[in-house]
Amino acid sequence: MDEVVLFNPGDSIGNFHDYHEAVQQAQIYRERHDESGHVLVVKSEHGEPSFDIFLAEQQLTDKSEPSTKQRYTVSKKM
Repeated sequence: MDEVVLFNPGDSIGNFHDYHEAVQQAQIYRERHDESGHVLVVKSEHGEPSFDIFLAEQQLTDKSEPSTKQRYTVSKKM
């Protein structure tokens, strides 16, 4: 089952069109910033396939957050 999460797109660490490149960059980020917590590779639900990297702690839990939020599907958690 897919896990759908909300993030502010401006909090993205990186945006990629290639899933493997996104995972590789997330691994590099995780190795260099091990105090940051979990890193998520997520897929945008809008338009062409697009993968973003976010810190798990930046996930929006309040559904009434500003309209700058977007829905993403978690592809990989590190």
